[in-house]
Amino acid sequence: MGTVTIRNLDDEVIERAKERARLHNRSLEAELRTILTRELKPLSPEEFFRLADEIRELTRGRPQTDSGVLQRESRDWLDAKAERIARGGDEP
Repeated sequence: MGTVTIRNLDDEVIERAKERARLHNRSLEAELRTILTRELKPLSPEEFFRLADEIRELTRGRPQTDSGVLQRESRDWLDAKAERIARGGDEP
């Protein structure tokens, strides 16, 4: 098993994690391990589609933008920023 070090974590986040660990009678390390393991485990197809259905319900009736449009806007923005940096006008 590997070891991970997280630097520059906000003190408030650390305090919330410590409180959550106390509530679950775990060490901070054990609580963070539990959170990361739960959050990063792959979803089964059933879990994925259930979550997709929940999100669809949460966003019902709201205007939606096609993801292709958002990707193009993002690429255009990044291209423009790269061009400004190349000309010395923006910090990387």
